[in-house]
This record gives sequence, structure tokens and C-alpha cells, in this order.
Amino acid sequence: MSFYLVRKKYDAFDFDGYFASVTDRDVERVLAKNRLTETDYLALLSPKAEGHLEKMAQKAHSLTVQHFGKVVLLYTPLYLANYCVNHCVYCGFRVHSGLDRKKLSLGEVDAEAKMIAATGLKHILVLTGESREKSPVKYIRECVEVLKKYFTSISIEIYPLEEQEYHELISAGVDGLTIYQEVYDENVYAEIHPAGPKRNYRYRLEAPERACRAGSRTVNVGALLGLHEWRAEAFFTGLHADYLQSVYPAVEVSISPPRIRPYPGEYQPFVTVTDKNLVQYVLAFRLFMPRSGITISTRESAELRERLVKLGATKMSAGSCTAVGGRSNSQSTGQFEIWDSRGVAEMADMLYSQGYQPVYKDWQVV
Repeated sequence: MSFYLVRKKYDAFDFDGYFASVTDRDVERVLAKNRLTETDYLALLSPKAEGHLEKMAQKAHSLTVQHFGKVVLLYTPLYLANYCVNHCVYCGFRVHSGLDRKKLSLGEVDAEAKMIAATGLKHILVLTGESREKSPVKYIRECVEVLKKYFTSISIEIYPLEEQEYHELISAGVDGLTIYQEVYDENVYAEIHPAGPKRNYRYRLEAPERACRAGSRTVNVGALLGLHEWRAEAFFTGLHADYLQSVYPAVEVSISPPRIRPYPGEYQPFVTVTDKNLVQYVLAFRLFMPRSGITISTRESAELRERLVKLGATKMSAGSCTAVGGRSNSQSTGQFEIWDSRGVAEMADMLYSQGYQPVYKDWQVV
């Protein structure tokens, strides 16, 4: 079995027709349930459900506190390299973007790690551009060996790997994977990935499953909102998370709902995803999967992130930098613009002010 086959079942599904059929009574019926079906989740993503956001928010808050408590885990990204061979039309790292390319030496990795560790963070997300030649698995493994001196949890957001390659990195100290499908509509996916290895839709879609089989402790999936109709993309992200949690119950599954942010280029989002849309997505997902994590990055504004603390968010980035070596070299160009530039201490103060506890460490790699 593969999630690709689950996704294919919806190729001919009429989303517009379904949304038009949803009534207020349908939404109220779903909100009265304790366990939701796939179609219940879709009903909560419908335009009709926009009139029920307050009740959705109250239930989402209650479920989040029940399963996670009043805590939010803080982490930060560390970009190791920005070399890339793909032609993704929406990305500042794409092969012909004219970006200055850089790859950190192990000494530079150590220096960046020290600066991050000084903030108190113990969870880190390691990123590279998609280039096996410039950022091979061997290089990433060597970087992980350096990072283990400073951090108790190391996740990766890199190009898709084979199962044995995930196992190699997990054996070295990696415990989590983040990988965005970008867009779940296969035709749109082909249009916005015109060339490069990332054009292989199914290989990317099944990467989380390979990581789960390899022993990853956590897997985080998502779609980049703005590339296609957001309600359908939110639906498939939720189905993907539900599938992974059902097939791999030992893995901690979570989602991210990132929206496109400005970057050095001219691509404009296919659709505009408003703050209200994003809030509805987060609430609907929380009601559909009460025990799954929801990660909100610094792509979003400080104001919105503060609102999402009580609406389902369980993990947030802090002190973020999307440039390779950007903490020690302010001239480096990032992958996209950060909206919430607050540091770790500021994020902690915000959480305390809302009655929440910032968590710097909740896992220790043995």
C-alpha cells in the first residue's frame, strides 16, 4: 500500500460540488462528533464552515490542551547548503535563480551550531538545496556528527532519499524528517516542476513512508499553500498525515501549513490564502487529528502566530534564518523572507504571556 494509491482515489472527485452541498447543519453535526471521517474533515474545510470558526476554535483549543498541554516546542532551521539542480518555479533556490551558492564547511557548521545553542534551543531542523552532488548523504551525516554535540534532536529537510539512506542518517543521530509535497495535485505538480529530479511526483510523495520504515521518530508533511486551491491541498495533507499515522503508529506525525513568502524571483501565487483561510485549516486539522502536531513557521506574522498558539499550534520556529551561514554572515541571501523575526527569548516571553510554557528539549537522541 502507498499513499499514492489513496490520493489517486480522489482524482475525479468534485470538490466544488461537495462544498456546494455542505449545509450549516452538516457542519454542526460534524462538530458534535468525537471522531471524524475524511468527509467530515472536508466539511470543516468548506466555505460553509467559515461561519462556525468560533465553535471550531473552542473545540480545537480544548483538544490541544487535552493532548499536548499548554506547551509549544521551539526549534530553529539551519541551512547547510543552497546548491540545487531543480527548476521549481516558486523557489529562490532553483538552479537558474542567479543566487550566490554556498556550502558550509564542518567548521562553519560548528560555529553556526554554537550560536544557535547559546539561545538555549535543543531542537534543530537541517536544510539543504536539492543537490546530491554538492550535498551528498555523506556530507549531511558528517554535519549531523558535529551537530550532535549541541542538540538533542536533529531533523532534516532535504531531497528525498532511499530507505537505506534514511536509515544511515537515523543511525548517525537524525530523529525526524520534514518534507513538503509542495502540491498534491499531480498535474499542477508537473507544471511547477518542469525539470530536475524533483519532477518525480510519486518518489517525493512516498519519501515519508521510506523514512518511517527506516525508523524515523517523527515525520512532518505539508503542502505549500498558494500553489493550488488551498482547501483541496489542506484535505490531502490531512489525509497524508492520517495515512502515515495509521500505517506507522509508532511514528509521531505532524503537519505544517506554510504559505508562499516573497523570495528573489517573479513567481506569483496561484491563489491567495488569507489569514482566515489558514486559521480554518489549522482548526479543521486539529479536530480531524487531535493527537498530531502542527508546526507554524516564521513565514507567518508575529500577530498570527500568537493567535495560533491557542488554536492548535504545538511547534514553532524561533530566531530563524533562511540563508546558508546567515547567522555569522549577514550578506547571505535567504531562500525566502522571514515575517516573524523574533528571537528565542522574545518567543518565550510571548508564550509565557499567554499562559503557555516554551519547551526547548523534549527528546534526547541516544
